[in-house]
Amino acid sequence: MKRYLACSLLALGALLSSPLAHAAPGESPKPSDEARTRWFRDARLGIFIHWGVYSVPAGEYKGKPVGWIGEWIMKQASIPVADYRAFAKDFTAANYKPEDWADLIKESGARYTVITAKHHDGFSLYDSAVSDWDVAGDCPSPDDLLAPLAAAVRARGLKFGLYYSQAQDWTHPGGAIMGKKAGEAGWDPAQTGDFDAYLRDVAVPQTREILTRYQPDVLWWDTPVNMNTERARPLHELLALQPGIITNNRLGGDFKGDTKTPEQHIPPRGFPGEMFEVCMTMNDTWGFKKNDLNWKSSRDIIRNLSDISSKGGNFLLNIGPDATGRIPETSVKILKDLGRWMRVNSEAIYATTASPFPRRLPWGRVTQKADADGTTTLFLHVWDWPADGQLLLPTLQTKPASVRILATNARASAKLSPEGLLVRVGATAPDSDVSVVKLTFKKPLVITQRPYVEPASDGAFTLTAFDADRHGSLLGDIPIEGGGNSAFIARWRHDEWWIEYQLNSLAARTWRVEAELRAEKSTKLLLKNGATEVAADIAATSGDAFQKITLGTIALPAGKTALELRPVRGQWSSIDLRALRLIPVP
Repeated sequence: MKRYLACSLLALGALLSSPLAHAAPGESPKPSDEARTRWFRDARLGIFIHWGVYSVPAGEYKGKPVGWIGEWIMKQASIPVADYRAFAKDFTAANYKPEDWADLIKESGARYTVITAKHHDGFSLYDSAVSDWDVAGDCPSPDDLLAPLAAAVRARGLKFGLYYSQAQDWTHPGGAIMGKKAGEAGWDPAQTGDFDAYLRDVAVPQTREILTRYQPDVLWWDTPVNMNTERARPLHELLALQPGIITNNRLGGDFKGDTKTPEQHIPPRGFPGEMFEVCMTMNDTWGFKKNDLNWKSSRDIIRNLSDISSKGGNFLLNIGPDATGRIPETSVKILKDLGRWMRVNSEAIYATTASPFPRRLPWGRVTQKADADGTTTLFLHVWDWPADGQLLLPTLQTKPASVRILATNARASAKLSPEGLLVRVGATAPDSDVSVVKLTFKKPLVITQRPYVEPASDGAFTLTAFDADRHGSLLGDIPIEGGGNSAFIARWRHDEWWIEYQLNSLAARTWRVEAELRAEKSTKLLLKNGATEVAADIAATSGDAFQKITLGTIALPAGKTALELRPVRGQWSSIDLRALRLIPVP
């Protein structure tokens, strides 16, 4: 028997009487944006948890591995509804220890967690009054897996959030399916139904349930398939039940929420002036997949946090427990390693804002804090410790009152130079992953660096790997390997990825584009500026050495402009790119 009503009369009355119940499209409940979102903007690090029946097959169906991410196995393998529901008997949660989960999340340095209340398979981790496809149905697990975790994380001073798949639902009749029109049949006749009826009878009442029952601090919508403003409005109006809630931009229609949600890649310049949250896996899957061993290193994770924070965003890092509730050992190790780094360096992450330098620095990243007394603190996140023991902060012409290395609390020094501020930090990095140097300034910062590259005295542009804005996708990011002048864009293997350079051309003219690269196979890319496209054929190079080749010529307008390098779809092979040089054509 279901133990809960869909919504209490008190909560329903609060919704109907609230002045926020009919907020305009694109708006969120706003008691005060500054006060409401402060905790989120200060937190910088959260833990995502994908847990559900998909952890039972764990990436295999009928003895064969199923491609792509684990929580999509029902769709990827076209598993009939009845067969998929049969997996629930093995979703035991026998090793689920919410107190231990909360301890681990706290130890990692995260300030909040978001767990899947219901994913695209339609299965709920709580006892829903409007469906029997939940933990209170055929599962041997407890009837509510959310409440004990909410209590545990909140007892440790953390915020608690819920993920809810409002549109895609592959089990309840009428639920949307990616690639299908509303009401269009999926791979099983049992999925056939009316999408609007599904929204009315399942999505809306379940959203009401989780808002009233758990009072989440975050509601994380996902995949707004077939959603429009009319369909999204009833879900948006329910947010009035939790006026301080923070939501993302995936509800659908014209409702933009509070946060942008780049997935599996870090936007090269962030979203200045806007809140954003990068969600990312530790391996290649969100839900548990037993044979996915492509784990990121702890260093990768720490540097991702450093990078995202330097752009003013949050990092939502995922774990995918197995069907018993066991968190994979590698995930535990990564979170503990992250926690060890955060215990030393957290002040360079929490409550910081984006770097004041508009271009990336070759040795690492920067975050900053501004205090009410006029003090400004810069945190230098040093990824590549300088061999000569000196870090250049280009064009900075303010001298700090103090310089300290966080890991050792040792003093360091700084002096002004024509190129900017030189910080002398010694020859040895205290942390091989990321070392942080803290600079305190009593006077306003004077930084004149521009966000774009300008030509050198010979009239040519020389563009390094650090000058490139690398645009990734759901498949990940284009990495940079090496440091200093040896750094290069590495393993650019997907034709969805592309790079661009922000330039300031002093005159409209044509440029010859030369590249230092290496390519195992012949490949093709486009040089692009606005509507102008120039095809470039790249022959395979020999050996490991970078070779200088001419990609072609392209005309660029005067002033600020962008040069893009885009793969030719279907004709792309991986390359490594160290530098680009634009030489004016007489």
